[in-house]
Amino acid sequence: MKLPRTTLILMLLALGLGAFVYFYEIRGATVREEIKEQKQQIFSFAADDVQSLTVKTKKLTLNLERTPEFSNLKWLIKSPVSVPANDAIVSYLMDLLVKGKSDRTLSTPAKELGEFALDQPQATINITLKNRQSHQLILGKSNFNGRFLYAQADPTAKPDGNINVLLVSTDFANAVNRELSEWKQPVDNSQKLPGLSTPLPTPTNSK
Repeated sequence: MKLPRTTLILMLLALGLGAFVYFYEIRGATVREEIKEQKQQIFSFAADDVQSLTVKTKKLTLNLERTPEFSNLKWLIKSPVSVPANDAIVSYLMDLLVKGKSDRTLSTPAKELGEFALDQPQATINITLKNRQSHQLILGKSNFNGRFLYAQADPTAKPDGNINVLLVSTDFANAVNRELSEWKQPVDNSQKLPGLSTPLPTPTNSK
């Protein structure tokens, strides 16, 4: 029996709507959930767990160490100079390390690291926890639209030989690409700790 043209059109529309519901609502929900799950924290430690940081950029290698709890200062620069660190600057970086999330994870052959500038990174952050565990974050170049940086967290090769490349906030680049003077915290003589470089005396007006 030949179906009327209108009935055939309605059936095709119903089939098309069913396919749309399946692929968008059912399959699409699964894909969206997978994408959501990929937006996960980079590291799982807390700020108070961190004992020291080493920040290496193309211009500077900086070693930072947490001070004893009784100190008014939170962080010290241990090298290339020995002075108190700017707590606000270090806290900004720590906040990114503790709360920062990866927008996406790309499984990539290790030989392609150069495409993300991860073979010659703009910065490497080494983190040592109080329990002696260590972590590392390597920062490469920006992605095609400049919204994210390519990065590696605790880089290890997977069984298939690939490595995970993360997309992380460009705030990481802003946090580490600083002059040494920005990392320093101005302190007066009363705040000077043993072993630190002696502050310069306050100049007096000559008469």
